[in-house]
Amino acid sequence: MSQSSLLSDEIADPAARRAQVLVPYPLSKAYDYLIPHNMDLRAGDYVRVPLGKRDTVGVVWTLDGKDDVDPARLKAVQQNFQFEPMPQTHRQFLEWVARYTMSDLGSVLKMSLSAPEALQPPKAVQAYTLPPSVPEQLPAARRKIITLLEDGLPRRAVDIARAIGCSATMIRSMADAGQLKTVPMSPPAPCQLDHLRPVPLTLVEHQATAAEALRTLCAAHQYSAVLLDGVTGSGKTEVYFEAVAETLRQGKQALILLPEISLSAQFLQRFERRFGVAPALWHSEVPAAQRRIAWTGVAEGRTKVVVGARSALFLPYQDLGLVIVDEEHDSSYKQEEGVLYNARDMAIVRARLGSFPVVLVSATPSLETMVNAQQGKYHYLHLPSRHAGAKMPDVHVINLKATPPERGRFISPPLQQALAETFAAGEQSLLFLNRRGYSPLTLCRTCGYRFQCPSCSAWLVEHRRFSRLQCHHCGFMQNVPKACPGCNDENSFAACGPGVERIQEEVQALFPEARTFILASDVITSPNMIRAAVRDIEEMRHDIIVGTQIIAKGHHFPNLTLVGVVDADLGLAGGDLRAGERTFQLLHQVSGRAGRAEKPGRVYMQTYMPEQGVIRALAKNDRDDFLAVESREREKAGMPPFGRLASLIISGPDEIKLDQFCRALAQRAPRYDDIRVLGPAAAPMAYLRGRHRRRFLIKAGKNIPLQKYLAEWLGTVKVPSALQMKTDIDPQSFF
Repeated sequence: MSQSSLLSDEIADPAARRAQVLVPYPLSKAYDYLIPHNMDLRAGDYVRVPLGKRDTVGVVWTLDGKDDVDPARLKAVQQNFQFEPMPQTHRQFLEWVARYTMSDLGSVLKMSLSAPEALQPPKAVQAYTLPPSVPEQLPAARRKIITLLEDGLPRRAVDIARAIGCSATMIRSMADAGQLKTVPMSPPAPCQLDHLRPVPLTLVEHQATAAEALRTLCAAHQYSAVLLDGVTGSGKTEVYFEAVAETLRQGKQALILLPEISLSAQFLQRFERRFGVAPALWHSEVPAAQRRIAWTGVAEGRTKVVVGARSALFLPYQDLGLVIVDEEHDSSYKQEEGVLYNARDMAIVRARLGSFPVVLVSATPSLETMVNAQQGKYHYLHLPSRHAGAKMPDVHVINLKATPPERGRFISPPLQQALAETFAAGEQSLLFLNRRGYSPLTLCRTCGYRFQCPSCSAWLVEHRRFSRLQCHHCGFMQNVPKACPGCNDENSFAACGPGVERIQEEVQALFPEARTFILASDVITSPNMIRAAVRDIEEMRHDIIVGTQIIAKGHHFPNLTLVGVVDADLGLAGGDLRAGERTFQLLHQVSGRAGRAEKPGRVYMQTYMPEQGVIRALAKNDRDDFLAVESREREKAGMPPFGRLASLIISGPDEIKLDQFCRALAQRAPRYDDIRVLGPAAAPMAYLRGRHRRRFLIKAGKNIPLQKYLAEWLGTVKVPSALQMKTDIDPQSFF
């Protein structure tokens, strides 16, 4: 890539040529800049412009300046990066997201310009090619490298090593011996079309039928939304890989969204086996250099497949032709900071604007998606059985009121017996508890003192392996003191309730010969650690795994035959609209880890509420009945997907001033018969990161334009500088 730098004194007749440039800051519109006389710009071009006392990267939004500003006061575009312009469809998408979420357009653009350093010339990397003459007598391994490079294309050592199956040391030693020549090379874009080597899969009948339907929709070059609904282990991934393959045959780009991309080592292996090359990765753990290369490849259209977290949806694809949203029900797709959006819903919008298919994939689809499929808005494809004849696990409900654990323990006798049988059979077990650390609450037996976060209305969680207390909301940490801060008594602390560390401690006491392992996000903290952990489980180096929700989805462990849910009631507390649905989805997903190969699986769920609808549905493996009941209750209450919600969260450091503002805000709310404003009320997390929080909930009919109502209400309000107000359209959580 080359760049052209231009100075303001190169401008001729500046009043005649203006461009509106949008910059990635919380600004609601693009601003006029002068176009130098020897600079050619197109809508969508990436440019550098002055902004205040600094320079910034921006995007030419239009070429017809509209501001009534004296040209003498305007600044000039400084640099035009020689890139393919951001496509019009993508710019329309960003505008749509800004309008829908009621966010500043510049803030939405920032999500697309997430690697601005990619616009700079890339640093060359060392590559290898053949010298003018090559010795004829070489060992077989070195001769393979020579043969590979006879096509004249320079390659990095890592690419040669992967293709040949040799070490990078051998390649460097050949260069030292003059058998290879080193040359500089720009870092290649990942997952290019000429790198792909698809290997067709053999699909069973129901997989083949669904795959053919997806191929047909991809070939139609028009918008369609598809729900791919299949039980855990039914081969949904292999089916939608066929849609990806069809998209690649058309030369278009494909995006696969995953809720936990950093945990997807197995998925990436499956992708590489199917297509012969790794996809481009996009998530927060990807190193900056790799993100820069991936962004460049996507923006130039050379990178054909991206696998990423929700933010990958906002990359500036040149020719996007397919989006897959795997585990579409997962709450991780909702962005809760900055621009508040749901990547699943925005993926549907992106597909509609781009006229291509979007495939929503799940074993436990969200109620919103199921209703759309039932109403005919989405195509519906169903995979009813597990792959290769594997059976769904048997589910056993343990009533803790009838068979409680021993005092001070949390594993009941029936689950303990199942663990013993599984261990004796040489098979693996998973104990699931969606709570990190050792204990969620630590108190003093002498005076009752409880350790609470100084910045949040939350108890500090004890992490015994690190000897610390931690807030899981703001990250505050402190060492466990030797004496109680309340009464100065020593050795008086009591741990209340279990986390995964405490469950592991109990398992080690019950089964001292078993190899136990914790799989939780505060223990496994990097992609490399995750890959190593998954490999160790696959290779039977652990007998009993104690895990949180990061192990609930996407993993295939052939020898794991027992899943024990330590606390099936954990997600049902509180007033969350989706508490029952999310609990069902999570427990159904984690149950699906058992018996995925030829060995049958068993699931044991410990509960104090065996009569609860979620527990009964899980015991009967009757998802559809659960969704039908949930649907009737939501429709009766006018809740999503049969009604609409929006929330306002107002926060500030001074509780009195916050309440005064909220009361005044409530009085100014417009009154309509079909819109209800509930609040202000203290948010469930009423104090977070040093700020008090109040919440309004706006409830309306399904077809009410809530954005218009909120604009009417909030347009007359000036928020004091000490307060912050967040607008959340279609909220997913109510913390």
